[in-house]
Amino acid sequence: MGTTQAPENYCPANEKSMEEWLPINPSRNSTQKKSIKEWLPINSSRNAKWWYSAFHNVTAMVGAGVLGLPYAMSELGWGPGIAVLVLSWIITLYTLWQMVEMHEMVPGKRFDRYHELGQHAFGEKLGLWIVVPQQLVVEVGLSIVYMVTGGQSLQKFHDIICDSKCKHIKLTYFIMIFASVHFVLSQLPNFNSISGVSLAAAIMSLSYSTIAWGASVNKGKVANVDYDLRATTTPGKVFGFFEAMGTMAFAYAGHNVVLEIQATIPSTPEKPSKKPMWKGVVVAYIVVALCYFPVSLVGYWAFGNHVDDNILITLNNPKWLIAVANMMVVVHVIGSYQVYAMPVFDMLETVLVRKLHFPPGLMLRLIARTAYVAFTMFVAITFPFFGELLGFFGGFAFAPTTYFLPCIMWLAIYKPKRFSLSWFTNWICIVLGVLLMILSPIGGLRQIIMKAKTYRFYS
Repeated sequence: MGTTQAPENYCPANEKSMEEWLPINPSRNSTQKKSIKEWLPINSSRNAKWWYSAFHNVTAMVGAGVLGLPYAMSELGWGPGIAVLVLSWIITLYTLWQMVEMHEMVPGKRFDRYHELGQHAFGEKLGLWIVVPQQLVVEVGLSIVYMVTGGQSLQKFHDIICDSKCKHIKLTYFIMIFASVHFVLSQLPNFNSISGVSLAAAIMSLSYSTIAWGASVNKGKVANVDYDLRATTTPGKVFGFFEAMGTMAFAYAGHNVVLEIQATIPSTPEKPSKKPMWKGVVVAYIVVALCYFPVSLVGYWAFGNHVDDNILITLNNPKWLIAVANMMVVVHVIGSYQVYAMPVFDMLETVLVRKLHFPPGLMLRLIARTAYVAFTMFVAITFPFFGELLGFFGGFAFAPTTYFLPCIMWLAIYKPKRFSLSWFTNWICIVLGVLLMILSPIGGLRQIIMKAKTYRFYS
């Protein structure tokens, strides 16, 4: 992919970052402002290497979504399922490249946050309103889903190890156990401080994905495997198709933190951050392909339309291996939760310090971040619908921020010639992304409503 330079004379009037736009106490001098900026999680460290980009992106992308891909295949069928899987990989790699390129399109300025790029493209106020709500829905939604996933995997590990010897424990308690880890880890200050957790999570993602498809191959096709669509009624098939597209979109959701990850890499005019960042992204996408394609295809091949919304729940043998895989999922979603929570912490602390004038420090972080973890834990305990949450959040917010918002920004900033290859490519992505955004939440919401009819809260 070639590099396109932003027009030299392009610089929107009165362009400001979120920190500059929010009201600041006039008594604070420039030194105080600088120290506050350096205290915020995204800006506090810029010494990351290209491999940080690789495993942060793997951790951000390969999460709960990969476990739901065989289930999505059962709602799409072989042909449409493979087409959506491959197209999503190609389109999201392209839009991720766009974001890496746009990070430093203005000489001497870095767009360290997604909303800052949005302000550059759409204006300081409109950019905030377009990007921030969508980004928050994605990141908070993922935090909730990862709470559910972590709790389910802990419960599955417990049930496999204990078999019928132990007393049944509610999913609620496992989610609380999982959340207890985050009450501690959430106090780590920035992306680089969670690099060890993220690296472990990336290794775990490749490992449990390999176990998932490897165990499926070992098990072989189940008796009377059926590759017809999961639903038997026409409305069920249609809504299931919509939900499956949302699940696919959920699996490629790493764009929401890509600029924040790139912000941790040092940059000079001679060695811009986009080069090591792109190197890391390519490695990450190779790992993504090694995880997604085998799990999706082999999982569906082995179980057909009887696969669960989390393939590790479908697999029971060999018991020790599935138990290990579930603990790997737990480790991985611990890292994924932290990667997606960090931009939320940055937004929270920016508003608290710059708008509400709270003094920055340990106490502020302790209270704000603990409250956020508690909130996501509560929602996860209340609505633990794993597969349906994937479909709903995948279309509602992941499609815009991943599939077409980068393309709209690209068109607004670079203004490629009408009917050129770049123009056509971006408009195709926009049309497909808008369709995904409209259709997939319908399927996910319907499934949530159907499951809620028989669900007992906190059971």
